[in-house]
Amino acid sequence: MALLSKSCVYGIRAVILMAIKGNAEFMSIKDIAEDLNLSAHFLTKILQQLTQEGLLYSHRGPKGGVKFSRPAKEIKLIEIVAAIDGLELFEECALGLHGCGTATPCPLHEKWAEHKVVLRTLFETEDLEKLAANVQDAGLRLRTLSQLDIIEFNKNKKK
Repeated sequence: MALLSKSCVYGIRAVILMAIKGNAEFMSIKDIAEDLNLSAHFLTKILQQLTQEGLLYSHRGPKGGVKFSRPAKEIKLIEIVAAIDGLELFEECALGLHGCGTATPCPLHEKWAEHKVVLRTLFETEDLEKLAANVQDAGLRLRTLSQLDIIEFNKNKKK
């Protein structure tokens, strides 16, 4: 079970990359997609959702692209999740059972209710500037693996 959709994860990676690179100027979606090893068409659709929610500005043309509508430290992770996936993660039954609630709880209801609160608090307090700094400090890779990367990784793993 994935908590966030692939679209949401890719959107988060894109905005973290934007925060790492600094976002004073518009960044080309094509360049962001190349850096992340994603389809530019797919990423465009994801970033359009963030633009529609007012988290990004978008500009067409040779010097166009996207940039944050406000400083990265003022944009919370929950805003990105809400724009792409919605907030159902924090409201729905973990098993997807219709009618689950305090009156008729599912087997996971009480435990999941506790975890939803913790997750929501985490997403509400993490900002993009902090996430970008943590990614850089940890030396994490934002780029998704291509099929060739996976083959190369497996070859090196066998050595």
